[in-house]
Amino acid sequence: MFSIYGKAGRMFSGSMEDLRKIGAPSALGRTQKILGVARDGSQSVVSGFAPPVSETAPDLAHRGAVAAYAQNTKSQAPRHPLTLVRDIMNPGALTLRDDASVAQAWSVLTQHHLGQAPVVNAQGILVGLLTRAELMRSDRLPGPHTHSLVWQAYLAQPVQEIMWTPVPSVAPETDIRRLARVLLDTGLPGLPVVEDGGVVMAFVSRTDILRAVVADPPLDLWT
Repeated sequence: MFSIYGKAGRMFSGSMEDLRKIGAPSALGRTQKILGVARDGSQSVVSGFAPPVSETAPDLAHRGAVAAYAQNTKSQAPRHPLTLVRDIMNPGALTLRDDASVAQAWSVLTQHHLGQAPVVNAQGILVGLLTRAELMRSDRLPGPHTHSLVWQAYLAQPVQEIMWTPVPSVAPETDIRRLARVLLDTGLPGLPVVEDGGVVMAFVSRTDILRAVVADPPLDLWT
């Protein structure tokens, strides 16, 4: 299930097919990927790896450690295949208030190494999406020789003046394939994951999908 939220609230709710009928928004410029974090808090996960053991100079202690690791891995219960958005989304997504200034938004994105962030109103409801591409559009940025007051005015304006709105969002129970189709149609780097009332609960990006394709457990796309 997909929805579209803007400054006036939810404007659309329906299937991927219905969303495609209303027309895709213009593609955004390429933005920096969202940094993903594995579910254990690390930046990456490598499972099932065991360094080779020299056959010419066996090390019994090393062999014992490898054997114990392998046994522990085999004893773990198998995890289910990934099929839904909730399986790959990044919970607790960072959001920006629509009344935050451009300077504040830029600082937050830079500090957290993000290329984009959902924008919410005072009630926490999704109203837009801010990307670095929007912040750096050449037709918006003052020129290099522009008076400093112009730069100050640009940095002081609220995010709601330049954010991407209305913006599509996705429900956590949506099939990953449908999410991928919408990202291809819109050119967006990812979508906010929202509860039924429009409260942002997570963000899911193209990077999350790619990570799921190569990670364990397997990504189940064809059942």
